[in-house]
Amino acid sequence: MKITRLALALAVPVALASGVAACGTDTTAAPIKIGVTDGARPFWTVYKDLAKEQGINVEIRNFDDYQAPNAALNDGDVQINEYQHLLFLAAYNKQNKTELTPIGSTGLYPTALYSKKHRTLAEIPQGGTVVIPNDQTNQARSLALLSSAGLVKFRTDPSPIVSIADVDKAASKVNVRAVRPNETVVGIDNVSGAIVDPATAAAAKLGAEQVLAKEDPGTATAAPYVNVFVVRKDDAKNDTYLRLAKLYHDQKVTTAARSDVGDAFTVVDKPATELQQTLTTVQRQLAQARPS
Repeated sequence: MKITRLALALAVPVALASGVAACGTDTTAAPIKIGVTDGARPFWTVYKDLAKEQGINVEIRNFDDYQAPNAALNDGDVQINEYQHLLFLAAYNKQNKTELTPIGSTGLYPTALYSKKHRTLAEIPQGGTVVIPNDQTNQARSLALLSSAGLVKFRTDPSPIVSIADVDKAASKVNVRAVRPNETVVGIDNVSGAIVDPATAAAAKLGAEQVLAKEDPGTATAAPYVNVFVVRKDDAKNDTYLRLAKLYHDQKVTTAARSDVGDAFTVVDKPATELQQTLTTVQRQLAQARPS
């Protein structure tokens, strides 16, 4: 899933949010607004209904502009948003000098290495070619997957800011070529493999039997790409907001959330402290990034 998305705005005073948190179970209170970019998906209805059962009135506000949900959150127009992974959030905080904070995880849209020529990683020949997306976010993500699969080695530690220039070609098993994201599957018949995101793989009808390696949500290299519930820093310990982040992991919600995407989405449940530590690490790495 690409990291260039967010959403628009709403309007309710910050005082209302604290008022809702204080009463806790008053469903007649002003709703807690959650900014999203996939508001039409059915699982949000399941989520809202469960929140109501717990005495929390939730309003899902959908945005089409992928920068707007963070802007709306920072301005107090929504109280929570859920649509981005930690790397996107880190980049937004860095660029806008904000302190938006994750309080709960939802899951990962794992990227994978597909091949139509080989059935296992071991079959990939020395000097084979793997194509990856050429945008910075997905390039670093793809290289991290190739590194974990033992196909490339870096001159530096893997991070969300590595690029093909950081690959140690002499020590690597494969050659890596960057192409436009939507072109990763175009020439897959002529290369050893291609790193493809879930949406592109589905559109190209690539199947699980063609996957040689896949992001593991439990690894450090995948941590920056976990999607999260986000609030303003001062609201990071708000009990009602924390309950709403936890509510996502009710089985009714996660089942509904996976119903229209299947294996393209992996549910990930990480504590807020771990998510916040990952955000701090990624923000530090971005601050050290070379100017583009």
